Amino acid sequence: MNQLAQAHMSPQTTRLASDWEPASWQTRPSLQQPTYDDPLELAQALHKLGQLPPLVTSWEILALKKLLGEAAAGRRFLLQGGDCAESFDDCTSPLISNRLKVMLQMSLVLVHGLQLPVVRVGRFAGQYAKPRSADTETRGSETLPCYRGDLVNDSAFTAQARRADPQRLVRGHAHSAMTMNFVRGLIDGGFADLHHPEYWDLAWVDHSPLQNEYRAMVESIGQSLRFMETLAGNSIDSYQRIDFYTSHEALLLHYEQALTRQVPRQQGWFNLSTHFPWIGMRTAALDGAHVEYFRGIRNPIAIKLGPSVTPDQLLRLCDVLDPEREPGRLTLIHRMGVAKIDVALPALLAAIKAEGRSPLWVCDPMHGNTEAVANGYKTRRFKNIRAELETAFDVHAAAGTHLGGVHLELTGENVTECLGGARGLTEDDLALAYKSQVDPRLNYEQSLELAMLIVRKRGHGGA
Repeated sequence: MNQLAQAHMSPQTTRLASDWEPASWQTRPSLQQPTYDDPLELAQALHKLGQLPPLVTSWEILALKKLLGEAAAGRRFLLQGGDCAESFDDCTSPLISNRLKVMLQMSLVLVHGLQLPVVRVGRFAGQYAKPRSADTETRGSETLPCYRGDLVNDSAFTAQARRADPQRLVRGHAHSAMTMNFVRGLIDGGFADLHHPEYWDLAWVDHSPLQNEYRAMVESIGQSLRFMETLAGNSIDSYQRIDFYTSHEALLLHYEQALTRQVPRQQGWFNLSTHFPWIGMRTAALDGAHVEYFRGIRNPIAIKLGPSVTPDQLLRLCDVLDPEREPGRLTLIHRMGVAKIDVALPALLAAIKAEGRSPLWVCDPMHGNTEAVANGYKTRRFKNIRAELETAFDVHAAAGTHLGGVHLELTGENVTECLGGARGLTEDDLALAYKSQVDPRLNYEQSLELAMLIVRKRGHGGA
């Protein structure tokens, strides 16, 4: 019986919140929500959303929860990655397939090097909203609402473009569905078949210094696979497809509520907009709307943790969001920054360990290392991303805890948004191909280099 069927048929083991409903978040303070100027138009869009088919299924969600529980126990490794913020215009086959190719190549490196199954979770098919540090943006003498992602408004600096448009919620569902449908079609059609990793090549990376190392690894895996099949006398079908899941920050609670459903033969409520939603650092207040919403859904969930989070705050969040300590339910994604991780993280690890909890710990080495350089670009230095990830392994090893995954912003496009890496990108190179409208992403070479770093680090004593 496959994992999806097992998850679908498993008995209910989680005590459900009896004082919760999908709209109960509306009684709590809600941050990072857009202001809509027409309540009737918003209500109509939400009604439409509520009638549309779900984007994922409950048995997929429960299957992922089981895999994340195994990652927390050290039997798998989570690779979570994708765009900082998707745009509707980027819902095209080349961009989606290139993003998937990078994830597949990274996971191949990890499987080969770690000798562990990898849980692949895309940071896409729903990552259309972004938290912002201010509600408005001023250019010259004009002040307009800030751009909050394509799920809310448009990036063009005009009053019409920056209006919070409820119809974008419906469009966001459609673009998520198209993205998921294409990814599922690729995977079911054999795109992820280990017999044919040449499908995963990106045309523009032939010059990459990492290509030779990667291709040697692919050839080694191919030889091993052919040897096993020769012994078995037939093809090993399990290497012809993979499981792939989606995730996004569940920021716009009206949207998430409209896609929160009950399903036959399952108790409780599921967020059927994604397999794996997370709470961002800016909206993780214990008495806030996002924590209230998340405590009632049965999905596996994650919380982003910054350096200002105290052990007491974290423990109280865990008590609310995972009172039953259900395996795979809670993932803690720390994003401290290279300058703060060795000071801020140990106390959190010690507090969780002392409580006997076993969440999945994941490192996000991206968000704590963002900076603006002299030419005005927002960027991240690869050496800082790398250093935070290396330090995370060391801190977990010293604490006797287990780092079971990584969370990255990356793309399969030939971008120059993060400094350094295999090509040694400089500040002058940023202007060559800086495409992100929000945060800088790792390109192919930098992503693959990080995967190789994880293998080397974890293979030499890392937790």
